[in-house]
Amino acid sequence: MGRGAIQLVTGPAGSGKSTYCHIMQEHGLAMGPKHARRIHIINLDPAAEHFRYDIAFDIRDLISVEDVMDELHLGPNGSLVYCMEYLLQNMDWLEEKLNEYDDDEYLIVDCPGQIELYTHIPVMNKIIDQLRTWGYGDNMVSVFIVDATFVTDPTKFISGSLLALSAMISMQLPHVNVLSKCDLVEEASMERVLEMESALQLWDVLGPGSSSDGVGGALSCSSSSLQHYNHLQPPTAESTENESSTEQNKSQARERKWHRLTEAICSLLDDYSMVGFVPLNINDEDSISHVLATVDHSINYGEDLEVRGADYDDGVADEDD
Repeated sequence: MGRGAIQLVTGPAGSGKSTYCHIMQEHGLAMGPKHARRIHIINLDPAAEHFRYDIAFDIRDLISVEDVMDELHLGPNGSLVYCMEYLLQNMDWLEEKLNEYDDDEYLIVDCPGQIELYTHIPVMNKIIDQLRTWGYGDNMVSVFIVDATFVTDPTKFISGSLLALSAMISMQLPHVNVLSKCDLVEEASMERVLEMESALQLWDVLGPGSSSDGVGGALSCSSSSLQHYNHLQPPTAESTENESSTEQNKSQARERKWHRLTEAICSLLDDYSMVGFVPLNINDEDSISHVLATVDHSINYGEDLEVRGADYDDGVADEDD
């Protein structure tokens, strides 16, 4: 029975999970004759439609969201949950597929993008527990993908970090957070955020100004709109001034509560001190190699492989010539 290395690629919908799988599969074949690695991609997303990578096997051969929606008349989210629960009831199908691969095989599982499957519903936890009983416990790693465009917005970046922490705690696996789409983000802006020593520092340096422009502005707009629709009679100058002052005070109070909540979340992230990100630029081979090496290191993949001294071998070849 095969016990190969397994990457479980997770993250929100649209974060770039399938692109990550495709890039890693291509990179594995391009690593050179001494280090080339055939990476098998497994699709475990019953709602997926298009793939750029070669599929080893596909959950849609067992069940798909489209079929569930047609037969049971459920919505997309309910159908996805139903499909994953159906998989739990038919884990012998997954075991049979995995048994086709030897202990030196490298597998990447493209998981669904519905984040509730990792943080609220124990479906993925049960699948992982079953994989452990089959002997994969020491060879599994969770790769959580976050869109790097969030880096330009501190509030979104902190939310993504909290989501990554929640998934890490829930899945209880070696965990690597990857920032995808780094080729779409200004490098200086991304490095500025990643070089911050803590989430609280990030919020102190970049947060309040962004929040006052975004959240505060939205709150002020909402308050003025509410005032406009609640008062049908033309207000007097005195009442307008008083109401404006009251609404401004309420808006400022809401902002203070928002800042306190955000600071509490940042403190939670800092207390764990385990939420870091590895940037991935799909146009940079060194970046791809670094991400793959980081993931491999988290499960000690390759430590039993023969060590090849490339520089030494090249030197011997030159002397023979």
